[in-house]
Amino acid sequence: MLFSSCQKDEIYELEINDENPVIEKTINGIDFKFCLLNEKGEPATIFEEEENFTFQFTFQNNLEDSITVNTSFVTNNFFEVTQRNNGQNIDLGKPYTGIWCEYVGGPKNFVLTTNAIGGVQCPWVTSGGENIHPFCASESREALNSGTYFTQFDLNFQYTINGKEFKINNKNFKINFEVN
Repeated sequence: MLFSSCQKDEIYELEINDENPVIEKTINGIDFKFCLLNEKGEPATIFEEEENFTFQFTFQNNLEDSITVNTSFVTNNFFEVTQRNNGQNIDLGKPYTGIWCEYVGGPKNFVLTTNAIGGVQCPWVTSGGENIHPFCASESREALNSGTYFTQFDLNFQYTINGKEFKINNKNFKINFEVN
């Protein structure tokens, strides 16, 4: 399935209790996956109180050529958690404080060969101050209380093939989840 950057915004949304708790989309030959992992490392949308969870966003190059990916897809709202409470949305922040330390000086590029997978994985609760690749630092978060939440981000993904630039823009990835 091919989408152009001129097309209307695409929203890929995962509901609580969906049969497959992973958003999986192939766009222009690149497989994107976004999910939350429980403490067993399994994709889930329902968690127990005090249970930690991990954000996982990956992309696999299924093209015949290597691609060079720009790290600018990590935006200000990347992995941000919002709680739904009595009809209001309450921003709870992100699981990281500093991003892309190894790319000091702004977003940089990295190469993915055919079938190679890149991505970002980050737990909500850490032991505090630890470095989480590729993030610079993480602050200690408290486990989420019982409630309904969501995490979403707008994907603006840039890559090049043999010097020619391609963009996958205006794609919104959203996961609704619950803590019991």
